[in-house]
Amino acid sequence: MKSLNETLQGLMKNQNVAASVDQLMKRVLADPDVQAFLQDNQERISREMVQSGQSKLYEFYHEKQLAKKGETTVAPGYSPQLVLNSGQIDVTYVPTQQLLEKERQRHIQRLVRSINMPKFIQNASLDNFYIDEQHQTATRMAALKAAINFTDHYSADHFIPGFYLYGNFGVGKTYLLGAIANELAKQKGVATTMLHFPSFAVEMRNSIKKNNTSEKLEAVKKAPVLMLDDIGADAMSKWVRDDVLGIILEYRMQEELPTFFSSNFSMDELEKNHLAIDTQGDHEPLKAQRIMERVKFLSRELPMTGDNLRSKG
Repeated sequence: MKSLNETLQGLMKNQNVAASVDQLMKRVLADPDVQAFLQDNQERISREMVQSGQSKLYEFYHEKQLAKKGETTVAPGYSPQLVLNSGQIDVTYVPTQQLLEKERQRHIQRLVRSINMPKFIQNASLDNFYIDEQHQTATRMAALKAAINFTDHYSADHFIPGFYLYGNFGVGKTYLLGAIANELAKQKGVATTMLHFPSFAVEMRNSIKKNNTSEKLEAVKKAPVLMLDDIGADAMSKWVRDDVLGIILEYRMQEELPTFFSSNFSMDELEKNHLAIDTQGDHEPLKAQRIMERVKFLSRELPMTGDNLRSKG
């Protein structure tokens, strides 16, 4: 396929279309952007350079017209720009604002690493966190204010505890965690790992056979910001409680890494009715207390009440 440069040069050699080329170049040279380029560089551009650079001027004009019409250009997502290159007029292509914004959004999404989390968290935002103006609950407003305060003041150099959000099913706990993660990515460029803890526990048990348990554990425990969703939804074995959750929380406490939790249980209920009793029915309150000490260091308890938003569908 011939380039625009080759096509125009071919036309210019054909005497039958010389007049058409002259008319075309008049339109090109009358283009405001072409005129601005020639004016800005008038001390460095000679008449001969304009003559030899006609094909490049035409390429710039042609590509700009295609973009304006919404038609396919030679470099989709990029806009042409006239430059001087080694004493010659040339065309370079720079990313459009739309492309830059699209890349920025992709980068933000890559910063939020989710494991077995619902798809809706990808678009969760603090701006869209549901507050019923007529039946506004103080707990939801308090949770939203705490989330905004955290994202505004987060710094890798200064430890700020995360939240332990608890409340009934469907009140928006997971959505709020997703909104915080997205805001941290957008505002601070911070990478967050979000995982559905019951599903993660299953993955960890399965990873024993593949001999990559430590690899998975390392990736999670060292996340700059970690969010453990739906903790307490399933009974834990001793191994998951002590050698998975316990190791994650111990490392994060020592390194002072912000950690968030969501649960249907309050901290007290999680300790006494869930962590203290394993899947074998053994009662180990001291082990549960040890886990909760780390949870309380890493997060601050925030209740969330309200209607089941999922039933509003």
